[in-house]
Amino acid sequence: MVAGAAGEQKKCRSIVTDWVVHGLRRPLVYHRSSMTDTHVAPQIPAAAEPVLDQFLGDEKFPIEWDSEREKDLLWVFDDLHCPHPLSPMFYEIGGWWLTCDHMFRRFGTPFAADWITKNVNGYLYTAAVPADASWPVDAMEYGARYGARVPLDPEYSGRIGKYLDAVLPVYGEGFATWWHDRLVPEMRRNFEFLEEVLDRQDSLTLPELAVLLEDAIDVHDRHWKIHWMLNFAQLSATLNLRSVMDKTHGRVDDALLGRLQNSANDRNWDSIKALWEMKEEARADSELALAFSHDTAKEIIAALGRSERGQRFIAERIKPYQKEFGWHAVWSHEFIFPTVYEKVEPVIEIVRGYIETDYDYPQTMGALKADIDAASQEIVAGLEGDPLEEMSAANKVNLLMAPLTPDHHFYIDQGANAHVRLVLVAIGKKLVSLGTIDEPDDVMFLRYNELRALIGDQSAVDARATITERKAERERSYTFRPPAWIGTATQSQLDFPYLTNWGFPEKFYRKEGEIAGQFKGIGGSPGVVEGIACVVLREDQFDEVRAGDILVCHMTNPAWVVLFTKIGGLVSNAGGLTAHPAVLSREFGIPAVVGTQDGTERVNTGDRIRVDGTTGTVDVLEAAAQPKNDLFTA
Repeated sequence: MVAGAAGEQKKCRSIVTDWVVHGLRRPLVYHRSSMTDTHVAPQIPAAAEPVLDQFLGDEKFPIEWDSEREKDLLWVFDDLHCPHPLSPMFYEIGGWWLTCDHMFRRFGTPFAADWITKNVNGYLYTAAVPADASWPVDAMEYGARYGARVPLDPEYSGRIGKYLDAVLPVYGEGFATWWHDRLVPEMRRNFEFLEEVLDRQDSLTLPELAVLLEDAIDVHDRHWKIHWMLNFAQLSATLNLRSVMDKTHGRVDDALLGRLQNSANDRNWDSIKALWEMKEEARADSELALAFSHDTAKEIIAALGRSERGQRFIAERIKPYQKEFGWHAVWSHEFIFPTVYEKVEPVIEIVRGYIETDYDYPQTMGALKADIDAASQEIVAGLEGDPLEEMSAANKVNLLMAPLTPDHHFYIDQGANAHVRLVLVAIGKKLVSLGTIDEPDDVMFLRYNELRALIGDQSAVDARATITERKAERERSYTFRPPAWIGTATQSQLDFPYLTNWGFPEKFYRKEGEIAGQFKGIGGSPGVVEGIACVVLREDQFDEVRAGDILVCHMTNPAWVVLFTKIGGLVSNAGGLTAHPAVLSREFGIPAVVGTQDGTERVNTGDRIRVDGTTGTVDVLEAAAQPKNDLFTA
């Protein structure tokens, strides 16, 4: 263990214990489940904890509760990952929540034992289930009902915390090495296997592709288990850095810590460098430059295809980029959206944008590295002896962990889900050839076991009728405005640590602003910027963003990183200080207000706005004379 780490273990334990004391340990009001009679739970007294607020549905957003017990949980709208209505296939087999019980078990968390979901009017809501033996509640995975995994031992949450305290620093100190030496090679082998089989999908039978789907689901499951290991390892490193800074400096400088959690060496930057190299090649070649002078990706692709030089550029540059970096969609988690591997247009549009703005990768990278180096010097300034050694050791671990945020998106959030999608599309192609469905990705509108029944017997399901009905249901979902949360809010549930990624508890306590044209969010990246807003709701709007624009969107993920090379600021509906929109904004040094909930409804493309990333305030200074943007009718 590094010098000083033993003492910091104690500090880290106090933070974790604080979560336990103020977290999800107190039982709430018990209601017998109306969904099933298999649970015979003890009657327990109502908790002394007061209900802060409750929303069980209304005429505008009706909610069907499967049990009375469900109503006692705080359900948060997952706009961070799935802002759009869900496809049936993704909801049953593609969710990040499917392995959360593994995470809570592996680490021995006293504040939660499972993380369950509810599809409400097409939208994804999630709730943490307390690590409490008296908390039976039902949930769904893979098209099957199961009881949320709660410990049988009534003393579990009171005793298991010391286990978490003991092992968490081990993950923080060792995980970066495990990641590079063991876990990334494993994930690459998994992808190579799936891609090798997909490359010969035309020669495979439908049952053979069905088996490949099960393999892809297993890969997805394994990669997401790695995700949660990484997540807790990063938590340990971050808690340790904060505690050592507090100990050695007497305070925590969040802005400085944000700079130190930036990364200048990860798969995101590898992708940007490859795009920049394409831009440099195209600018230096008159034939390619002429092709990229067209206004749309379709026109550029046509122009490239008319010349030997353009065809070679596609074969040698574009296609390899798609093969290496194309395993993601603009909404990375959901299966319904095509990946960049399948669609070349996004790559063409990005290269055209880089040419237009003359994006300078070396300059950007040099500035980022210099800032990380400067921040590393600032955090040890004035320290000597043991305090200097402790602070240096904590920051060393932190810097090793920083690249793993974008890298885990590449291999897990993006990569694992994209590979499952491509296997589903391969099955869809077979079903199209058999005349069972009309489009390959129509399979996303089937449920998992409906698809499997269809594979076994093409007459088992009226696939076309089912798909038509589900598509209509999804369109109707856009008429609803999903609230930030539903169910019952108590302080213990608001204290669930992961909710910071969704902007809680700030979102819960936020009140409507009193100044006309002003709304609030969370200051995600400091600074103030004024500029023209560009509201982006779909991938085909990426090329509308111009240099210096303020991007207004629902959420971001690494698939959006290419826009950060030219925007001047960010406003997002989703996210908190630790979520991707805020992290990436700090990395690029642009002001950001995140977690606004409805910024895309308040701002229109062409509006002149002011973004204060320090106070979390957005002001519409001058409105554009255009129809309002709206995610739910886009």
